Amino acid sequence: MTRNKKKIVILGGGFAGVECARKLEKEFGNDPEIELVMVSEDNFLLFTPMLPQVASGMIETRHIVLPIRTICKKTKFYESRIKNIDPYGKIVTLWGTGDKRSISLHYDFLVVALGSETNFFGMADVEKNAYTMKTLNDAVMLRNRVIDMLEQAENETNPILRKSFLNFVVVGGGFAGIETAGELMDLLLDARKYYPTIHKDDIKVIVLEALGMILPGFNTKLANFAKEKMVERGIDIRLKTAVTSFDGNEVTTKSLDEHQKDSIDSSEIDSIITKTLVWTAGVTPVNTIKRSMFKTEKGKVLVNDFLEVTDFPGVFAIGDCALHLDPKTQRPLPPTAQIAEAQAKIAAKNLISLIKNSTKEKFVYHSKGQMAIIGKRSGIATFLGMNISGFWAWLIWRNVYLSKITTFDKKTRVFLDWVIDLFFDRDISRLKLMKRETEKEYKLLDEVDDVW
Repeated sequence: MTRNKKKIVILGGGFAGVECARKLEKEFGNDPEIELVMVSEDNFLLFTPMLPQVASGMIETRHIVLPIRTICKKTKFYESRIKNIDPYGKIVTLWGTGDKRSISLHYDFLVVALGSETNFFGMADVEKNAYTMKTLNDAVMLRNRVIDMLEQAENETNPILRKSFLNFVVVGGGFAGIETAGELMDLLLDARKYYPTIHKDDIKVIVLEALGMILPGFNTKLANFAKEKMVERGIDIRLKTAVTSFDGNEVTTKSLDEHQKDSIDSSEIDSIITKTLVWTAGVTPVNTIKRSMFKTEKGKVLVNDFLEVTDFPGVFAIGDCALHLDPKTQRPLPPTAQIAEAQAKIAAKNLISLIKNSTKEKFVYHSKGQMAIIGKRSGIATFLGMNISGFWAWLIWRNVYLSKITTFDKKTRVFLDWVIDLFFDRDISRLKLMKRETEKEYKLLDEVDDVW
């Protein structure tokens, strides 16, 4: 019986990987002939849409992390990082560290859902000095940074240095950038009351976006509403502006107007003095995908209409790491949680079909709507065919995302955080944190592997 047992290995514990595992558990959870395995760097699912609210101190850090073992109870779980995927030998190798040995896992079917990482477009100085909004650690580090800047500015007498403390630049006008900017402004205005020398006009939140509009892909009217509301609140939104460098003290930018596509003259180069730049301007697939044997384009794994990897039947790629073109626009689908979950459901269905020798289903994406919050209990939403803005959109955002949190205890904790925020001021304590040693260790392993 053990010899004939089929093993399905899922790589990645994000929205795509967890949703796929849940669907497979419903079908095979009690089947002794099928073994489900998941590998992820973290033992939790991070609810990324709420990261900006962690950064602003509205939600407690641990309330947006859902332990994978409590969600996928019938799946064998490995907390580790992928070293290598061998689709010919059907083996996945996991990195070993000083505390644990390397492991090789054989599979019969594979789901690759490794997500993405922040893309700095080759700007090493930006990568070194910028803050990001991709992980839980990022959100906590940004919150600490903001409070630290307020502390430094309160007693600083040099006007230029003080200005650099109180200028906060967010690069990227997509969902992550706009929601981060809105929450950042909320935190700064709420905390300001405890810093007597800092006035409202001293605080600047600046959003830089290379395109001609914020929230690309959103309804134009709603995106313009969001821009107007944010500008009213004092957020400076600069469109067609690209970052060229950031040394930790000054951001250098260039204008991207139509008449100057080919060359930029020195008069069109600008700079902003700031100690804090938050980078949300793009993502790229992880190195494991880039150096794999799978056919890729722009770093993403090529898949067919059934989400199977080209040349390797029984191997599926879903989420941010997969390249699937929208048949209407012939452009890649955006890296959103909604699309990742939709692909996970189809991949699970097709895996079940392969095992049961039934007909597979093509992936066709149908959007359920889009939502974004822009701060101060305001938002925009395209929901059930309607365009909604303001307070009601903000309320819909909260209800929809609360419903997507899978465990009752986490739903309750997030809801209570929101209620508490209505009655009490935000905490301005700054926690001193150091980056995890394992992060440094994994980065070194990546560098060694790239050399090989």
